[in-house]
Amino acid sequence: MLDFNYFFRVRYGECDAQSVVFNARYGDYVDITMTEYFRAFYGGFDMLIKQGVDTQVVNLNINWKSSARFDDIVRASVTVQKVGNTSFTCQVLLFHHETDRLIVSADITYVCVDAETFSKVSIPNSLKDAFSTPAPAVLINHAGVTLVN
Repeated sequence: MLDFNYFFRVRYGECDAQSVVFNARYGDYVDITMTEYFRAFYGGFDMLIKQGVDTQVVNLNINWKSSARFDDIVRASVTVQKVGNTSFTCQVLLFHHETDRLIVSADITYVCVDAETFSKVSIPNSLKDAFSTPAPAVLINHAGVTLVN
């Protein structure tokens, strides 16, 4: 499994009048996190498309635990929860960087489909192998600050 941490900063346009992240933006954060995660451990979703396989999100459950505010730095992590025959589920956790307070816990399920017909197909063996292969730690910093652990 990949030890993955993605850091980003909350932008003004993502917040409501109270400077709190608007609820719909958390779906964007989960999607961006999964795109960065997939790029880090598999070379990106384009690697699947080159094999004739695409993915579609079939379920996204978001549990809000607290809120993020304008200019907060958020740390996102991903854990693969389940790999089935045609689908896989990941958990995305968003934390406030400075306090390590949990902001959101989200479960996202993707189904693999034929890239042209969009009918369900089995997860390619190369992707199953990538999910189960130990990988080095990855830290992606889009927050624009120096991060010290």
